[in-house]
Amino acid sequence: MKQSLALALLVVISGAGNVCAAQTNALSAGLQSDYKTIRDYFIRAAEKMPEENYSFKPSPDVRTFGQQVAHVADDQYNLCSPVKGEVRQGAYRQIENSLSKKSDLVAALKAAFAYCDGAYGALTDANSADSVKGQTRTRFGMLNWNLWHTWEHYGNIVVYLRMKGLVPPSSEPAHQ
Repeated sequence: MKQSLALALLVVISGAGNVCAAQTNALSAGLQSDYKTIRDYFIRAAEKMPEENYSFKPSPDVRTFGQQVAHVADDQYNLCSPVKGEVRQGAYRQIENSLSKKSDLVAALKAAFAYCDGAYGALTDANSADSVKGQTRTRFGMLNWNLWHTWEHYGNIVVYLRMKGLVPPSSEPAHQ
């Protein structure tokens, strides 16, 4: 009986420890979840737009759809490399200035998000207030900036998709 009670108590304590661990990273976990959502929406949107519409822009004074994709890919490196303690190996607008084909841009976008996955994956509530070398923002601040910047440009490409008669990923029915 005492062994059963001790085992039950151990199970309860272990479960409580897991809950506490999850709660201690509530801020970073929320940011990571939001990042994964926009990452997946953006990639799906890039895949959804037909190749012939990658040169489309609704007005002469804005980026083409392809340039929007390239810009977001560039900024995954530009904003996540300092958080990772690294220096970007390419120019600030390397992707935007060198790629225009859908297949190249989708591949570059996926690679850029995969690079940023590591920065978000390493974020915890405990290290979120750490300074980022050469920046005025913290780790959390830099990654949050990247998050809202990506959402901002997703809003741009939603308009492009709609103008071409396509439903953006965030408006598609949920998979059941």
